[in-house]
Amino acid sequence: MKKANSGLIAYILVCIIWGSTYLAIRIGVQSFPPFLFAGIRFLIAGTILLSFAYLKKMEFPKEKKDYWKISIVGLFLLTIANSFVVLAEMKINSSTAALFIAVIPIFIAIIEQFIPGGSPISSLGWIGMLIGFSGVGILSFSSGGEFDTDIMGIILLIFASLAWAIGSIYSKRTVFTGSVVAQIGVQMVSAGLVQTLAGIILGESSRMNYSPQGIGALIYLILIGSLVGYTSYIYLISVWPVSKAGTYAYVNPVVAMFLGWLFLSEPITIKMMISAILILMGVIIVQRSKVIEKV
Repeated sequence: MKKANSGLIAYILVCIIWGSTYLAIRIGVQSFPPFLFAGIRFLIAGTILLSFAYLKKMEFPKEKKDYWKISIVGLFLLTIANSFVVLAEMKINSSTAALFIAVIPIFIAIIEQFIPGGSPISSLGWIGMLIGFSGVGILSFSSGGEFDTDIMGIILLIFASLAWAIGSIYSKRTVFTGSVVAQIGVQMVSAGLVQTLAGIILGESSRMNYSPQGIGALIYLILIGSLVGYTSYIYLISVWPVSKAGTYAYVNPVVAMFLGWLFLSEPITIKMMISAILILMGVIIVQRSKVIEKV
């Protein structure tokens, strides 16, 4: 019961926090070049976590191979997936990004359907995912503006979703040594090093722009998006089936919509409310669907 409650709390945190990070990323890339923006974020967040683990005398990974395995998770979830989202949001608005990232649960379900020992969800779960995704689709058209269809941005987001799904499943199915805090710190630092190196090689250092808005977005992503949100997600997939945990991607656009209403006085239309109901219905159906164990 305790684990179930803590899993639900982690799920709610991921839904709310990551519903706001698309906007923060969109603001950040207006000031910082993409790879250095992402790299600095994860280097600082990872260093904070590793320092905390060291001071609290938490267990670190025991062998070099454990560091490599943990870094693979960081490669898929942060280096590839996050970098692609950051790059895409230079071309695509945050609402459109949230829409395409919502295919993560579908990628997870498809992969789990075919890998040995996977945990495919039931037919009811598939119906729930389709209902949820249809709600996200309606939400993308509810602002009254034209749908943002930059092809390269969309391709980047699709590959970002696929990389996130692969990394989540790998993390769920792989045994690591060391405390969870140390593991997450290693993931972030390894990803941040790759992203920062890529930024330096691409000459991004000369394009840095330290605007107050960009610095504020970076601080928010470090403290809230990474330290709270990412840590909650890694814990979540350790206690919930990945296919169910991934449904957070359906809730993120709804959160973004209500944040816009709350902080920017943006109107909420009937079409928006219908999409929100469909998304939440889809999430509830997937959460309640029975996970089928392959024999």
